[in-house]
Amino acid sequence: MNLLAASFSAPQIEWASLIPIIVVLGGAVVGILIEAFAPVKARRILVIAVCLLTTLIAGAVLATRWLAVQGAPSTLGEYIEDPLTLAAQFILVLIAFLALLVMADRTEIGDGVFAAQPSDRPGSADEELSDTKGYQRSEMFPLTLFSVAGMMLFPAADSYVMLFIALEVMSLPLYILAATARRRRQLSQEAALKYFILGAFASGFLLMGSAFLYGVSGSLTISDAASILPNKSGMDWIALTGVVMVMVGLLFKVGAAPFHSWTPDVYTGAPTSVTGFMAAGVKVAAFAAMLRFYESVAAILQWDLLPVLFAVAILTMLVGTFTGIVQSDVKRMLAFSSIAHASFILIGVFSLTKGATGHVLFYLLAYGLATVGAFAVVSLVRTTSEDGLPAAEATALSGWAGLGKKSPLLAAAMLIFLLSFAGIPLTAGFVGKFVVFADGFAGGMTWLVVLALACSAVTAFYYFRLVRLMFFTDPAENTLVVRSEGFAGLVVVVCALGTLLLGIFPAPVLSILSQVVILLP
Repeated sequence: MNLLAASFSAPQIEWASLIPIIVVLGGAVVGILIEAFAPVKARRILVIAVCLLTTLIAGAVLATRWLAVQGAPSTLGEYIEDPLTLAAQFILVLIAFLALLVMADRTEIGDGVFAAQPSDRPGSADEELSDTKGYQRSEMFPLTLFSVAGMMLFPAADSYVMLFIALEVMSLPLYILAATARRRRQLSQEAALKYFILGAFASGFLLMGSAFLYGVSGSLTISDAASILPNKSGMDWIALTGVVMVMVGLLFKVGAAPFHSWTPDVYTGAPTSVTGFMAAGVKVAAFAAMLRFYESVAAILQWDLLPVLFAVAILTMLVGTFTGIVQSDVKRMLAFSSIAHASFILIGVFSLTKGATGHVLFYLLAYGLATVGAFAVVSLVRTTSEDGLPAAEATALSGWAGLGKKSPLLAAAMLIFLLSFAGIPLTAGFVGKFVVFADGFAGGMTWLVVLALACSAVTAFYYFRLVRLMFFTDPAENTLVVRSEGFAGLVVVVCALGTLLLGIFPAPVLSILSQVVILLP
């Protein structure tokens, strides 16, 4: 016993590096406790306040950690704290704060985005009773924080085990959130099941690829594999198989083709505010993790990998571009738009040029702001019931006709988001595409960038089709812009201003993100 005590030394834990994630997880736990023990009337407002405050505190801590880490990035076992981790985490908590505000918004008749009690069978007497009494569960907000914690771990993971755990912590709450829509419940539950199946495939590929890489390197640590793989001769095909499978697992999460199959269905069926959170947050987390894995490990085998990865990027461009043209539902249109944007971001990931990591993060920030804002607008445009009250979202494109006359400010904000998606100058989307495509040229992918430019021009067609409907057609009947508590409207304004400011004055943010580097072994 004395010998054992003499040989044991307590691990040194850099608690300061883990504070942002501890804050987010702690806020989620507090939210669950409030849901369980607080009085019914005070429960919802307390949970929302705690969750919003949690994201603000986490953002403040990340800002202070950025200054501390600039001179000395650190590795805490399987957790890497470097500028990539902190920048991605800050973008994630910003997106989470905005998405939580949209989730918290309720209309003039007091209905929120979520079902009163998700356990009620759609259309049953139990559901009608819950709606009549105004009962509303609020565990969806802590679930969002749990998902954010997983997203924050994803880009910091330096081992396949931690990468898998972060993937599951990120994804499991989203499966639940996708099934909790107040209206179109069966479609919502179908979306959750499909998202679960997609997540299972992503996890399977990630685990199998990790097993192959462990067999080659003898280590579960990503940085160890990066230093061992160049010295392993005769096992290239095993290493290549492992890298491809891990990349496939990450490509599932970013919605790249042909791994996108049910992504539009999930976007359509999930609650609109949850869709905005998933579309923005999951992409930031998955692309940040992909940046670390690709630059650390996959780049070693890039000459064998690039034909496969280029094929994925090209297919993703074509699917996102040309399938989006024929969509008649605004949420499905935005889903295929997200697929097209994934292909553009992949160019920055594959370029391996100096500064490309920061440019990819800028693109993700621009895309995240426009996406959360666009889905916030969608949540406010409603169909009307027989008695003239707000009903489900008017997702059919025909329902957006004449929106510019019904609500000029809301339509103007949606115009800004669509211009950003299309990459029109003076918007953040233009700057994001410019810097990423410039990296593609610098990385020798000229023909791929030319194709991306052509596809970007084609995607502008279906964005401007919606613009034409909003501003140059007569107002649609049976649709209205709903009055709400104002949270979603605030998010729309903030996202629109952020999109314009990043497009007109991108230099300060680009300067900060130019300091983003990946800690390599």
